[in-house]
Amino acid sequence: MQKRTLYIGNLAYTAVEEDLEQAFESFGVIEDIKLMRDRETDRSRGFAFITFEKESEAEAARAMDGKEVAGRPIRVNDARQKQSTGKSQKSFNSFNQ
Repeated sequence: MQKRTLYIGNLAYTAVEEDLEQAFESFGVIEDIKLMRDRETDRSRGFAFITFEKESEAEAARAMDGKEVAGRPIRVNDARQKQSTGKSQKSFNSFNQ
């Protein structure tokens, strides 16, 4: 992921996008907030991703690490690219032939 995107962890399950927007808007222009939700219950899964317009804004927002949002101290880290499982479509297809 880009260095403009932060991983926000340890969120309260009651947290909503507006809580994150209010907590982080003072650091700069927020392009996107993705609060991860449970597919069945639509409840927060306890983490989110916030993308800022500029890398310097994301850097400043790292100061929120350990601060309280929606009643819980949050964790703020650089977001990382999702690791691939190592399985390729080709190997799956050859298994089924």
